[in-house]
Amino acid sequence: MVAAPADPAISARALRFAWPDGAPVIDMPELTVARGERVFLQGPSGSGKSTLLGLICGVLTPDSGELEVLGADLTQMSAARRDGFRAEKLGVIFQLFNLLPYLSVIENVALPCRFSAKRAARAAETGGSVTDEARRLLQRLGLENELIDRPASDLSVGQQQRVAAARALIGAPELIIADEPTSALDAAARDGFIDLLAEQAAASGATLLFVSHDARLADHFDRSLILPDLNRAGVAA
Repeated sequence: MVAAPADPAISARALRFAWPDGAPVIDMPELTVARGERVFLQGPSGSGKSTLLGLICGVLTPDSGELEVLGADLTQMSAARRDGFRAEKLGVIFQLFNLLPYLSVIENVALPCRFSAKRAARAAETGGSVTDEARRLLQRLGLENELIDRPASDLSVGQQQRVAAARALIGAPELIIADEPTSALDAAARDGFIDLLAEQAAASGATLLFVSHDARLADHFDRSLILPDLNRAGVAA
């Protein structure tokens, strides 16, 4: 048996969660992700993917068990402390991107820095200013410069995806979580995006947890996990 890393990015033990008056959605004996790893987590619809990510992000709290993210015990934090922790430490790419349509592209990317002074300081240290770092990330992810002042609602799906990735990456979060972000892309665009995302995560030393139902994506990552093998609940989430 391979020993667990001494300081993992994610560590869960005997983790359980159920919605009120419902059967358990998460019943997970163990999950460990090392710092700096690029991990692919595969699971079909109803296997608990979104619920597990909600727990890791601190949006949901487990009914029982242990859950540490980046060395912090989320089960012992208040909701306000979890919000602050998430803003400072985590970058999340949502399946539907969750961009604010009334903000420009550059404003969407810079948004996490409005909620975390430390993240804003890291962005400024890397790029000279938050705005300059947002521009750098957008350019590295292949978004044309003439689009960055446009409303996010004007962009194509592929362009919005790049904005969502830049928003997750800005300010060097320690853990990047991607929830089915490539489901609307063709194969070539999908593979190129995953490689760029992994490259940018590696450049900042971030851990990457990429979640999808598509097993074909596993080769892009250091390690592949199958959620139904980890989650004994096995019920729709």
